[in-house]
Amino acid sequence: MAEIFPRLNMFRIGWRGVKLSRKVTNAAVSAQTRRRYSTECSLFGLLFDIDGVLVRGRTPIPAAKQCFRNLVDGDGKYRVPVVFVTNAGNSLRETKAEQLSHLLEVEVSPDQVVLSHSPLRVFTQFHDLCVLVSGQGPIVEVAHNVGFKNVVTIDMLREANPLLDVVDHNRRPKDMVRPSMDLPPIDAVVLFGEPIRWETNLQLITDVLLTNGRPGNPVTSLHYPHIPVLACNMDLLWMAEAKNPRFGHGMFLVCLESIYKKITGCELKYEALIGKPSVVTYNYAELLIRKQAEKLGWTRPVERLYAIGDNPMADIYGANLYNRYLKAMHRTRAQAQGGLSSQVTGDLQSEASDDAKGSGRVMVGGSFDHCLPEGCSSILVCTGVYNRDHQDLPSDPEQTVTEQRIFHGHRDFRFDPSLTQPSFIVHDVRDGVELVFQQEGWSLQ
Repeated sequence: MAEIFPRLNMFRIGWRGVKLSRKVTNAAVSAQTRRRYSTECSLFGLLFDIDGVLVRGRTPIPAAKQCFRNLVDGDGKYRVPVVFVTNAGNSLRETKAEQLSHLLEVEVSPDQVVLSHSPLRVFTQFHDLCVLVSGQGPIVEVAHNVGFKNVVTIDMLREANPLLDVVDHNRRPKDMVRPSMDLPPIDAVVLFGEPIRWETNLQLITDVLLTNGRPGNPVTSLHYPHIPVLACNMDLLWMAEAKNPRFGHGMFLVCLESIYKKITGCELKYEALIGKPSVVTYNYAELLIRKQAEKLGWTRPVERLYAIGDNPMADIYGANLYNRYLKAMHRTRAQAQGGLSSQVTGDLQSEASDDAKGSGRVMVGGSFDHCLPEGCSSILVCTGVYNRDHQDLPSDPEQTVTEQRIFHGHRDFRFDPSLTQPSFIVHDVRDGVELVFQQEGWSLQ
């Protein structure tokens, strides 16, 4: 065992002086790790980001196809539980699964896909309210798909109140017109993803918040706290075909927060922040991993998760935050089994969820009903937002991989620089999967 860890440590963030090779497997290491698990194989699951890891825009990353050919057997059955966790949210999971199946040339089920809005299914207390939704694509269908019954879009709101959207002079009403429809008061706002016309969405969402859900009425006093706001996908930047990252929904949220505070002097509050790096998203992904394990016929629980991503502030931060949550939950259970009082156990549970909540009221799953994984390791690839050619690793292993120490995460997440530090850095997703299988003593052949 002494030989294994020095070899594996060369992939860790603190390793210096040797260029990352494509092949992470090593015969001697594999032999020893196989001996380690000769009596009973370890069980693990894989969480894959999509943009910057498997694809760039609509173009597959070459290593991804080979990687997934190795992850399925001759019958196309996955060898380990696999779930795709993306902050994209302007489509249905059925559509995303179909796209992935085509791009990767393996079958991907909708039950393996977590979009940024997927955890909204558990937010049942909002499903019967009248919600204003913002985003693009089939957002009405998406909203109904996750459980919302009474949906109003920005376009519907604009049509009902044609005098509200006047930034674009060409879209201003030519004559004085009356509202074309009566809409019920808005009870909550759900932000699915970046919209097409930012100025229209920013104006109308602000109107709704300032008027307590009645944007046709004049603002007579400040309604604060405002009606609930639920936001999906906090990515400030994301990687497509362009050589540099593009604005994500997180940038739209920055604009909305700044406008609201400038007008009111108060902070925009979120009822929930969903998508990576929030813990609620990883809890939902872990639920799907368990279901995938059951389909594979596994009778023992998944012991470890590995999250592979390209964005230090979303994928790595989120996986490490979830790992911290798992560790805290295991401490909670150990203390409870040791007979601590309910007060102490409650305090420990608060500790477990505190990182996920930040200053926003982010809902966190997790209970004593099932065996949680021991931990979640983060693997950073260099094919997306993070690029080793442009971002050198810090010379001091105690320093972290971040965007020149500028916090690109969401305002409501307490920034801990150590959470941007991946467990491993590899060139691409193929190298990452090979590393995991080597680490766990599995053969990819």
